[in-house]
Amino acid sequence: MAPAIALAAPGGGDGGERAGLGQAQPALASLTGPVKRFHRAIRVGVRRIRVARHRRAVRAQRKARRQRREAFATLPGGVSQATLDAIGACESGGDPTAVSSGGAYRGKYQFDYGTWASVGGTGDPAAAPEAEQDYRAALLYERAGSSPWPVCG
Repeated sequence: MAPAIALAAPGGGDGGERAGLGQAQPALASLTGPVKRFHRAIRVGVRRIRVARHRRAVRAQRKARRQRREAFATLPGGVSQATLDAIGACESGGDPTAVSSGGAYRGKYQFDYGTWASVGGTGDPAAAPEAEQDYRAALLYERAGSSPWPVCG
């Protein structure tokens, strides 16, 4: 709602000269429509900008996920996916988000942070995509065999 504007009649007189006030009201009222349309146009424009930014961000996230999947699509060395699946099933029930009760071992292969970093991983192993966990476990298996998983390897 537009704020009320007090208009003084020329000469500062009283009621008889306030006739000019009645003439000013329609002029102010005629501006409310264009002002409302202007404000609506601003809101619509801002909404369109936000939607466009959101769509760009979603596309970038999808592209990054696709690139990560492609990067970890082939396993290094001579380890098979079946071997990794057996280790993962034993270590975490095959759950890539698993965390040990003490919190030290994380992910499908129950990496600790040091081992995860030694095979090129960054951040939390349990937060990494499953394909990356498979890839990093294959690197570790290639380097050290089944010894990092004494019970399940």
